[in-house]
Amino acid sequence: MMQNTSHLLMIQPVNFGYNAETAVNNTFQKDIEGNVQQKALQEFTDFVELLRKNKIDVTVVEDSLHPSTPDSIFPNNWISFHEDGRIFLYPMFAVNRRQERKTAVLDAVKQKFSVAEIIDLSDSETDELFLEGTGSMVLDREYKIAYACLSPRTNEKMLNKFCLAAGYRPVSFLAKDNTGVEIYHTNVMMCVGNSYAVVCLDSVTDKDERESLLFSLEKTNKPVVDISLQQLNSFAGNMLQVMNAEGELLLVMSTQAYQSLTTTQIEILGKHNRIICSPLNIIETAGGGSARCMMAEIFLNLK
Repeated sequence: MMQNTSHLLMIQPVNFGYNAETAVNNTFQKDIEGNVQQKALQEFTDFVELLRKNKIDVTVVEDSLHPSTPDSIFPNNWISFHEDGRIFLYPMFAVNRRQERKTAVLDAVKQKFSVAEIIDLSDSETDELFLEGTGSMVLDREYKIAYACLSPRTNEKMLNKFCLAAGYRPVSFLAKDNTGVEIYHTNVMMCVGNSYAVVCLDSVTDKDERESLLFSLEKTNKPVVDISLQQLNSFAGNMLQVMNAEGELLLVMSTQAYQSLTTTQIEILGKHNRIICSPLNIIETAGGGSARCMMAEIFLNLK
């Protein structure tokens, strides 16, 4: 099983903006003034152009105005695509984010890729049990491990349910930011590549849980590039390793994330893959998510 894909799904925003429903447990979000949608659309367009220029296949689906979904630019929270042809749909914390599961997105994917089955876990929303896709889980697809920091958006019961259905082993822990608040998504504090992991170890405050996490990464030959809580706040944990059409490994992140890294960290990461970055300041500030959140990896077979 490959850890990387050259196929991504991205949702072009039509009504992007600050979402008060998600801000209750996403400390990265800030309500900013100005034409946020227009600026975010420009950042999105430039980002897609960068990816395509680097020979990554991006399936772009334009969002619809109705129902209004201000966070649709982050599709990896509600859907994931797997090598066995299965699609998983996930239970979302914010009520207005549940409407992101739009038929038009699934139809666009089905036109291009072979889909064997759709597994919908979203009915657990009625019990207020949430698992927000590859935001809640950072997947080691090769070793079938789902890393997850538990939070209001990442329920352990739902994590175990996904792992049972998908054949993964859960490695869960608590992670907190520099103010002691639980980190809302795992992909903010860690990233797993095919031969390394980027992790904010300071965020995992329980010694036993931190050792368990490190042991799992060590056992799967993933040396850790440790980032600080300050770098985490610059979205340095929100990266994704992809493989382009020529088989070249690329590490994708925002410009802010890249600029927060030390020379040594850049050198280490550069030995494993080429780094590419794009400015996403408006999306990061208003949306509280960065590059990795915007890319849903597609491991389905092309038709």
